[in-house]
Order: sequence, then C-alpha cells, then structure tokens
Amino acid sequence: MATVPASRRTQGGQAGESEGQDMDRTRNTQGPRRRSLLALSAGTGTAAVLGATPVAAQSHGRADAPPGALPPEVVTPSDGRYADLVRGWNQRWVASPGAIHLVHTPEQALDAVQHAVRSGRRLSVRSGGHCYEDFVFHSATETVVDVSGMNRVYYDPAHRAFAVEAGARLLDVYETLYLNWGVTVPAGICFSVGVGGHVSGGGWGMLCRRDGLVVDHLYGVEVVVVDAAGRARLVTATREADSARRDLWWAHTGGGGGNFGLVTRYLFRSPDAVAGGEPGELLPVPPRDVLLSAVSWPWDTLDRRDFMTLVDNYGRWHVEHRAPGGPYDGLCSYLVLGHRSGGALALTTQMDATAPDAAARLDAFLAAIGNGVRARPTGTVLPAGKHPVPAGFAAARRIPWLHATRLLGTTNALVNDPTLFSDFKSAYLRKPFSTDQLDALHRRLTQDERGNPTAGVTLSSFGGQVNATAPDATASVHRDSAFKALWGIWWPDPAQEADCLAWIREAYRDVFAGTGGVPVPGAAADGCYVNYPDADLSDPRWNTSSVPWYELYYGDNYARLQRVKQTWDPGDVFRHRQSVRLPGR
Repeated sequence: MATVPASRRTQGGQAGESEGQDMDRTRNTQGPRRRSLLALSAGTGTAAVLGATPVAAQSHGRADAPPGALPPEVVTPSDGRYADLVRGWNQRWVASPGAIHLVHTPEQALDAVQHAVRSGRRLSVRSGGHCYEDFVFHSATETVVDVSGMNRVYYDPAHRAFAVEAGARLLDVYETLYLNWGVTVPAGICFSVGVGGHVSGGGWGMLCRRDGLVVDHLYGVEVVVVDAAGRARLVTATREADSARRDLWWAHTGGGGGNFGLVTRYLFRSPDAVAGGEPGELLPVPPRDVLLSAVSWPWDTLDRRDFMTLVDNYGRWHVEHRAPGGPYDGLCSYLVLGHRSGGALALTTQMDATAPDAAARLDAFLAAIGNGVRARPTGTVLPAGKHPVPAGFAAARRIPWLHATRLLGTTNALVNDPTLFSDFKSAYLRKPFSTDQLDALHRRLTQDERGNPTAGVTLSSFGGQVNATAPDATASVHRDSAFKALWGIWWPDPAQEADCLAWIREAYRDVFAGTGGVPVPGAAADGCYVNYPDADLSDPRWNTSSVPWYELYYGDNYARLQRVKQTWDPGDVFRHRQSVRLPGR
C-alpha cells in the first residue's frame, strides 16, 4: 500500500489514545459558557488558519473557539442572504426553513442542534451544499445548521492526527495539508465539495487506486449526537480497538451523511503511520509529479462498433487490474461517454510519474483502451458531460501533483455552474458491460429526441488499494469492484425537468434491465455509491428488483449501521428520505 514510505512504517501499528482523551460535552442550557463564545471578536474568519505555517497550525492543538472565530448567527427569511442559504449546488432542491444557524465552532454547533431539538423543529445539516438529492433542502426542513464556516485544517497533537473541520472544501484541504506538511488524503476531485458529507460517504478521488478511499485514513470523528432524552452531546469516536465509541467512528467510514449526528471535524492519520512519527509521516505523501493525459473521440468519427469496443476495452482493463499491489496502482482515469449532441467521448488519465516505468505504463494503458477502435483520439476540447478533457494534454505532460489537482478540480464550467438543475445515478461494476448493456448505452447516448448536450455516463477507475480493505472493515462495503459509473444530466430551465429525468431514468433502467433496472449486487455489479444518492432507488416504478435501496448502498453492512443509529440517534433527529432507519422501521 502506498500510504507512507516503507521506511516510515512499523509492523506493529501505532500507539493509540485512550477513550479518556475523547470529548463528551452536553448542552442543556444557554449558560455563561455560551455567552462567552458569543462575545468573541469577529475580526478574522476561521479560514485564516488554512494558510498557517506548520508551527502556527500545530500550536492550535484542540481549540473550540479559535482566536478571531465569528460568533454564531441566525438568518431568517427577512434577511437578504436567505435565498443563498436555503439551496445548494443542485437547484432542484430549495427549502423554506424558519432559521439557518451559521456556526463556526463545535460549541456553536452543539447549541444550534440543542435549540432545534428543544423547540421540536425538523433539522438539516449543510456542509458544502453538494448533495445530489433533497437530503438537506426539502419541504419538511424547519432549521438548517450550516457548518460551512467551520473550515479549519490543522494538526491536532492531542490525537496525533490532522483535524479537518466539516465545512472545509476539498481543494483547501489539499493545499493546506500538502503545502504545510507534504501530505494529503485520497479524497474527491471537485474543488468545492465540503468534507462533511463527502468523507462520511466514503469519498474517492484520483489517488484511490494508490491510497484507497479517504475513510481508509480516518482516525476519528467529532460529532454532535442527541440521546434518547433529547440532550445534545459533543463526542469524539476513534478507530482504536478499545474505544467505547468505535462503532460511531465505523459508521462514518461510509455510512453516509445526515444519519447519526452533526460532524464537526474529522481526524486523519493512516493506520500504518509510524508510531511517534512527525506530522509529515502520518498521511500519504502524494506523487511529486503526475503524468496527465486527456484525449477525446468526436462522435462524428465513431460508429456503433467503435463505441462498443472503446467502452468494452475500458471495462476489461479495469477488471484485469482491479487487485491491489499491481504496477498500475498509481493510475486513475475517467472515460466520459457524452451524449452525441455534446460532441465527444473523453478520456482523462493521471499516472504517478514517480512510479517505475510510469510513461511506458501510461502508453500501454492508452493503447489498451484504444485497441481496435478505428477512430483516432484527438486533443480537441469538446463538451463531454460532467468531465470534459482539459486542453493541451493530447500528448501526456508531466506536471506537479497539486497543479494537476487544481486543474481537474476547478476548470469544469458545467460542474461549477451554481444555477443548474441536475440528476444522477450510479453503479459499481465487477465485470465489463455485456453486449446488451453496451447496446443500451449507445442507443440512449445517440438518442436525438431526448437528452441534451450535458447528458452522459462517466466511467471511472476503482479497485487497486480500494480493494485491499475488507468489506466490513469500514462501512464502505464496495471493496471488490473494478470501475464505477455515474449517469448525469443538467438543465437550466425547470420546464425541461420532465424530459431530462425521462432520459436519465430510461438510460439507467435499460442498462440494468436484466436486474430490475438497478445494479443488483452479484457477479457483474455491486450496487450504488451513497455519495451519488438516487431517490429513484426507493421507487418501485424504477427499482423493480427485490433488492431495497439500502442494500444497494450498504450491502451486508446495513444491519450494523442500524444498530449504530439506535445507539447514537435513538430519536431519529438526523434523517432524510434515504437515511439509515432505526431497527424495526
């Protein structure tokens, strides 16, 4: 595993912190402690810590109210900011809560949750606002606790781990960890995604085959939970074997957001980090440089045979290389099958340039994907669904890792447009698509009467070190897949919704027609990704299989997640339409 260099590992794991170091605070009153928090100066925002040097960041230790933290604020419908705070990235979902609580410290979050519970108001929690479904902003939302102001990234010496607050955005996390300590976490691509939901859903990114999922490096989680008596508490749970709260940590390693409590911060330290190591030895060191390739196949050069060959090649390569420990662990790619009206299919590939024979292996990968495809790839930038190719990489270029991360995460106009409506569906694949499935993909992507230039299916690399972890070791159960698929479509006008939803629903159903319209776990598929939530999985019109939505997301881990729910959220305070259900419900 490429977690940390071999010279910085130990065979016996690392020394752990006792449960006595975990925090457990209860909020029942609006006492003097709260008033002291409200009195803090708002001179400099919490984001200032993100640019701190390692020495300055280490000096923070555990600080509930860092110097300069903003006081909490409640925004109501009469406030000019209200419209921006009751919706997220997907404009399909807009709520009308009576109040939005803007919080900047764990204590403020604790107070906000306690207030909502005491007043009997339905609660939602917002981090980065990227949820695809209405799990945060829905018609029953009465109070929103917005943690986007809790965005510090720093080293916590008490836990000997890196603390990342729930409102931090991915690019800020990468820049802070790497520029200050030379480390990273293998999380997602899109720069503005908040870690709150991304981590708890088992986030993945361009380093997943090399370093696993982000939760494979999660040491602990700090959460506001609510007990059966309605008391809000701030607790810390870690992965230590003797931790009394280890089940709560486990639930946040893929159990999904909005299920068990309000996350205030995550603690990251790799399981194989050297005991007593310096901060720069506790997380993966990303490649100094990567080789980046980006090519496209214009639709007007492709026939049905070429399309099916290209997609089949992609699936077969990943099935062949899905096991961990191979020479291609440092490679990750995504193949965007854009709708014909958009212009192209696009392949973007990143390879660890420091790996042995990196250039030759990248060339071999590209040759394997294009084998038998008569149409030649180009470097022309054409629209291709969610991830169009960046310009200038038809011939692979060696660039610094952080530059590549910034490029892939920020230069997508479609993903970064905050005015669009959208819908998505997902699948994990263990085998290449069958001939019938390839035919269904081609038919729907070349359908002229339905869909639009934004529609497409993105296939992305999986496996490698992701598959080095047992399915029950974390709540992220999908540990035997080769690649993933994401169906997506955007539209600017609500009047287009019916047509766009019809396209994506039919395109998805047709591919999995043999298993009730969904990727039922089995020899060929392995369910769905909870961070790409899909309400249609709960709808018998679109899921005609005998497999319920929760098995598609969680597999055999669902029963354990229900037990965690019973222990830590017995009143079902944190819920949405696909939240983990209490046992018996």
